[in-house]
Amino acid sequence: MLSDMNVDIASPARHFTIRLSATARGARLARHLAAEQLTSWGWPYDTDGNRTASLLVAELATNAIRHGRTPGRDFRLRLTLFPEPPTLRIELTDTRPDHRPPTSGTLTPATPDQETGRGLLLIETLSTHWGTAAGDPYTKTVWCEVALPAVP
Repeated sequence: MLSDMNVDIASPARHFTIRLSATARGARLARHLAAEQLTSWGWPYDTDGNRTASLLVAELATNAIRHGRTPGRDFRLRLTLFPEPPTLRIELTDTRPDHRPPTSGTLTPATPDQETGRGLLLIETLSTHWGTAAGDPYTKTVWCEVALPAVP
């Protein structure tokens, strides 16, 4: 049994990936599935880490369906949990590589009368860092990472 040994074994990263419809229902499902996955990894629904990560997933999924949607094509949610220190990487891949968000550090705040324009500001504020990546000519990925506080 490993717990009886004096062996330092680094825990591997954990992954969760799912494709969802690029609809409001798909965005809601992404948030719910992320919260459930974090619960199974040890960050229950009522923890700050789960609430923050769920909010970040919701914002990225909403942006994917609002700005990255191609009719008939899905978006992909990928969560990667790095154990030490606990860090969650959230990736949303959509089908509009030509619609890239502004780069980190260049966002301008929305005016009080604007109804949109706050999602990426939330992502920039709540995550340790974020950005975009293009892995192929057909998709783009918007990602962020968030430190997960230890669960008591």
